[in-house]
Amino acid sequence: MKHMLIAAFGLVALTACTTASTVEPIPGSIIYGGQPRTKLVKAPVGSTFSHGFTTDQGQHAVETYRIAPNRDLQLIDRHIWQDVPDFGGN
Repeated sequence: MKHMLIAAFGLVALTACTTASTVEPIPGSIIYGGQPRTKLVKAPVGSTFSHGFTTDQGQHAVETYRIAPNRDLQLIDRHIWQDVPDFGGN
């Protein structure tokens, strides 16, 4: 009985883990409006890259994407800064 409870708890814990992205694309995202027409064929599956842009509200956003096995891009993370320091030296 004890082993059965441990197995059931482990199963519940595993079902809580998911690989589905919960970050939705916003205007400026590479996949906003759908996947790009071209695929990244030379990048290894599972590799990640970042993309920075300015949002409609003037905030700086940096998104991280992962290349899926079917070569689609998965949005996995986004950071948005309200105030970006200006290091331009002006």
